[in-house]
Amino acid sequence: MDRYLIIKTRDELLRIKIGQILYFEADRNYTKLLLSNSIQFTFAINIGKIEELLEKQVSGSNQILMRVGKSHIINKNHILQINLPKQKLLLLTEDGKPRELTISKDPLKVLKEALEQEVERNVEEAKG
Repeated sequence: MDRYLIIKTRDELLRIKIGQILYFEADRNYTKLLLSNSIQFTFAINIGKIEELLEKQVSGSNQILMRVGKSHIINKNHILQINLPKQKLLLLTEDGKPRELTISKDPLKVLKEALEQEVERNVEEAKG
């Protein structure tokens, strides 16, 4: 079953499949959303409010969508590469095009460790 996020502003309503979200990016009082098919939206809502919407509307979304630093919420399912020294996060779109984000080292390190722990948990579950 597909899960959706509904984002309402004064003038519009957006209904997005969670799996299609590539990332949200903060831009002062606005938030930019990029979908995995490269469609882009900008809302007059700050990223903190987006995070609240995700928590309210999508149970378990924090397992897929994760806040990385002050400016981004990313979809972990689209991660291709994390490069700590270069402070780069590479996400892959549906058509296989990479999208590079520059993110400070500490949040990237937290993301990398969270993914490593996830892999370890999956290995343990598979064993038994």
